[in-house]
Amino acid sequence: MHEGRHPVSVTMIAFNEEAVIADALASVSWADEIIVVDSGSTDQTVNIAKRYTERVLFRPWMGFSAQKNWAVDQATHDWVLSLDADERITPGLRDEIVALLQGPPSCAGFYIARKNFFLGQWIRHGGWFPDKTLRLFDKRQGRFGDRIVHEKVEVKGEVGHLRHPMIHYTYTSLSSYHRRAGRYAGLAAEEMHAGGRAFSIMDILVRPLWTFVRMYLFQQGFRDGIRGFLLAVFYGYYTFLKYARLWELRRT
Repeated sequence: MHEGRHPVSVTMIAFNEEAVIADALASVSWADEIIVVDSGSTDQTVNIAKRYTERVLFRPWMGFSAQKNWAVDQATHDWVLSLDADERITPGLRDEIVALLQGPPSCAGFYIARKNFFLGQWIRHGGWFPDKTLRLFDKRQGRFGDRIVHEKVEVKGEVGHLRHPMIHYTYTSLSSYHRRAGRYAGLAAEEMHAGGRAFSIMDILVRPLWTFVRMYLFQQGFRDGIRGFLLAVFYGYYTFLKYARLWELRRT
């Protein structure tokens, strides 16, 4: 282990992330090992990543779970912190992780809350906070589940919760949301179709509206102003796209 570094491997998958990856990697410069798995970026992602780590690897895109698990398999430490290029580890979270790893952790994995930013503002409602996700784990007891989209770490053993959140700079523009929404809706529909999920007309008549009502009213998205309203509308739209795509897949 390098002097002054801490026994954790940070893993990250990347594709054309030149606008955000530098800040993400800088936020984990305290880790003993950083592994970036690139799937063929055509911008400066690889060159930027090489400023922060020697372990910049290439692997053709195999899907979110497969790509992230392959990155985990390259880690030399047992404890892994999985980070996305648009996320940041805060100093408080860094100190908490460092202290945790000074002795044998009591759990096989730990959930970390995310402060999600939308159009430059931290979204506190609408189900967007604390948005806990399991990202710090012992690779001997956990890995990403086999899902097409919205992949999650699954561990065998007890799980804990860290107190400090990470920062997630999600959609920075409305166009970025639309681009990703279409892609994720298609992937989610493929996953449902593969699992034998049937389509009902109620899926596109009721579910999108319910998504909006749940986020905006019941989860108090209205307290985040215009951004809360936009998110509720967009998630209703995403829900509509997902089930419309499912109908198309079931039909063909």
